[in-house]
Amino acid sequence: MAEQRIAIIDYGMGNLHSAASALEQVAEDAQVVITSDKAVIESADRVVFPGVGAIRDCMHEIQRLGIDELILQQILEKPVLAICVGMQALMNYSRENNGVDCIGAIDGEVEFFGKDLQDDEGTHLKVPHMGWNTVHQTIAHTMWKDIPQDSRFYFVHSYYIKLNDNAVRAGVTRYGVDFVSVTASKNLFCAQFHPEKSHSAGLQLLSNFTEWDGTI
Repeated sequence: MAEQRIAIIDYGMGNLHSAASALEQVAEDAQVVITSDKAVIESADRVVFPGVGAIRDCMHEIQRLGIDELILQQILEKPVLAICVGMQALMNYSRENNGVDCIGAIDGEVEFFGKDLQDDEGTHLKVPHMGWNTVHQTIAHTMWKDIPQDSRFYFVHSYYIKLNDNAVRAGVTRYGVDFVSVTASKNLFCAQFHPEKSHSAGLQLLSNFTEWDGTI
């Protein structure tokens, strides 16, 4: 296979080097670049859209740099993996920070877990949801190749997505409520968890991404 380029979009929010390192680990022949350069992103074979932090700050930088329009175009052309707040930023709207309009690539909203979140036994659950939890795969998809059902991944988030169209749902997780932790639609695969922090299952997902052609 010829060397491929994977662009990790840098809009100044978070440490992206762990994602780059994990991708380099699973695809030694790939050129992994962390960049905000439009031309570099457009020339890449695959794109990773990460994100950490408050959605208002993320959307401010995304819009200032024109990443919102760029990511919408990239989704039409090549495989794109969105991670954590990157996933949330693709929704229509987030209730974080008193409400923020997002990119609108996926028909859904971002909701707060709540201060009184409880498990099925009535035990109080801490927010943010931080640590390991299972993901139940709801569709067959190339990105799930060699990842056992109900594998554990690493989460860090206080908000979760609520879809208006469950046709794009690809995985669900329970933390007080059942929430959609993975979506998939054509070239776009989104994960609320951090695959780069999720050991073998996360590395397998990233490996699958380096080989995925953008179809189910």
